[in-house]
Amino acid sequence: MYLHMHTCSEVRMAYTAHPTAVIDEGCVIGEGTRIWHFSHIMPGCIIGENCNIGQNVVVSPDVVLGRNVKVQNNVSIYTGVICEDDVFLGPSMVFTNVINPRSAVNRRGEYLRTVVRKGASIGANATIVCGHDIGRYAFIGAGAVVTKAVPDHALVMGNPARQTGWMSEFGHKLKFDADGMAACPESGERYELSSGIVRKLP
Repeated sequence: MYLHMHTCSEVRMAYTAHPTAVIDEGCVIGEGTRIWHFSHIMPGCIIGENCNIGQNVVVSPDVVLGRNVKVQNNVSIYTGVICEDDVFLGPSMVFTNVINPRSAVNRRGEYLRTVVRKGASIGANATIVCGHDIGRYAFIGAGAVVTKAVPDHALVMGNPARQTGWMSEFGHKLKFDADGMAACPESGERYELSSGIVRKLP
């Protein structure tokens, strides 16, 4: 094991980071989080407990990651992004934070916010155009380009991304019957589709 133990002075909790990782002063990192090779955690960001930050990841200033967020290799999470608990960010997926970037024009004050809600998964090489929130337990297919908000539990694919179905909390496509009812094949949990909104039944 090549991990070194660090202590985050702001919250006095332990996390682990590879020696090649750069951890700037002024960030908050929760207990149990692991940060791997060549990643850069920048000032002002907040990373929750039990996150996994893969290789070659950049977490920019003021980014917020909830608990148990999994960030795969080669992901840059730019200022303006908020990920709630249990979010999965696939390898080399992309966030943007400016809608009309120009090298010669400073748009630092124009960053748009993007919120990825609890339990959502974003597939490898997907692109999330800034200002479009991703709903709870939504599933963004590999390579998709998201150009509008994604509802809770929605499955979207393609460029531009279009909805092709609904997903359970366990990540299975839901098959709704004529009464708008479906069950997750793994968990057995039941879901209702009504007026274009999916909810899990108690």
